[in-house]
Amino acid sequence: MIFKGFSYKLGDDVNTDYIISGRYKFSITDLKELAKHIMEDIDPTFYSRLKKGESFLVAGKNFGMGSSREQAPLVIKEAGIIAVVAKSFARIFYRNAINIGLPLIEADTGMISENDQLEIDLQNGLLKNLTKKIDTSIKPLPPVMRKLLADGGLVEHFKKHGCINL
Repeated sequence: MIFKGFSYKLGDDVNTDYIISGRYKFSITDLKELAKHIMEDIDPTFYSRLKKGESFLVAGKNFGMGSSREQAPLVIKEAGIIAVVAKSFARIFYRNAINIGLPLIEADTGMISENDQLEIDLQNGLLKNLTKKIDTSIKPLPPVMRKLLADGGLVEHFKKHGCINL
């Protein structure tokens, strides 16, 4: 799997309430509407600036800390973000994202700036910053995780195969 897009740079410790504010989690049930509020408390213009299907979230360490609710990765995926690249992820966020088919890439993100063009090759474990002409290795995803992502997540894998046989 190879992904190409542009970076939207965030810092360390981006919690799930920054991804989607708690004030919306239960009052808005339509995922398309909820996605319009992504990162609103960090940047009210964030959603309007996204290039849907051409955007990566890029962060520092401990991305997705906080609540274990699935709304955070669901909103990221619904907003048209291809993948999240970070130095590290909160464990429950990581599992929730893989379950819904949202790729999470662990890599050194220090060489990535806002709006850099990136290419990520999951199979070969490589992140290319095409803007700066810098390549870096990424933490490889186990084959089982790549299979789940290719199928669209755990639920879609189950629908496709009728079991969780990986």
